[in-house]
Amino acid sequence: MTFISTKPIPVRERLIMALDVPSIPEAKALVETLGDAVVFYKVGMELFMSGDYFAFIEWLQQRQKKVFVDLKFFDIPATVGRAIKALSQKGVDLATIHGNDSMLEAAVASKGDLKVLAVTALTSLDQGDLNDLGFQCNVQELVLSRAKRALELGCNGIVSSGLEVATIRQQVGSALLVITPGIRPVTNRETEDQKRVVSVAQAFQNGADYIVVGRPIRDAEDPKFMAETIQSQITAQFV
Repeated sequence: MTFISTKPIPVRERLIMALDVPSIPEAKALVETLGDAVVFYKVGMELFMSGDYFAFIEWLQQRQKKVFVDLKFFDIPATVGRAIKALSQKGVDLATIHGNDSMLEAAVASKGDLKVLAVTALTSLDQGDLNDLGFQCNVQELVLSRAKRALELGCNGIVSSGLEVATIRQQVGSALLVITPGIRPVTNRETEDQKRVVSVAQAFQNGADYIVVGRPIRDAEDPKFMAETIQSQITAQFV
């Protein structure tokens, strides 16, 4: 069974490029190299620590790019709520919360037009890691539980490995946006720190609305060609 997304999302926006680079100049150079091959960008903690984070977001917006702020907010609910309220004034499209119900509730109450996403379980974690963290359930149970809570609390969506998306769609339905990282068009296990990965086609057939791709594009010999290749793979799922 497949769960191809029917949400009215332009096909070329379904690819989100992760700008996981150490500096703003490197990020700008990569964006300029990719040109119109990528519309949507994820800016995360590494760029946040490099300085000029919000000036860079404005730079992206001036180039008609969409922005996913991936800072995984986790703090007392009042602080999360105020942070999300401030971020909602920046015109970004998506932001991640990595917390409990009260944090999610505070984010939802303050988000305005910003779409907030609950992180379920990082794709770098496997069952052994969850055991180390003290979770008394398997990965799929944890992801499904968090997806259900996110929907009940009013979140716009979740971040989930493509391995769990089909189960989410079966049990939670299509209301939530699902953003799927850990995409590997070509798998290189020798340098892999993502443990729960899927292909482009598998992610969308399982029900993802967006995919996040970083290193396979960034480290390609021709990043723009790789991005266009992935765009073609995405388009093939929606024809």
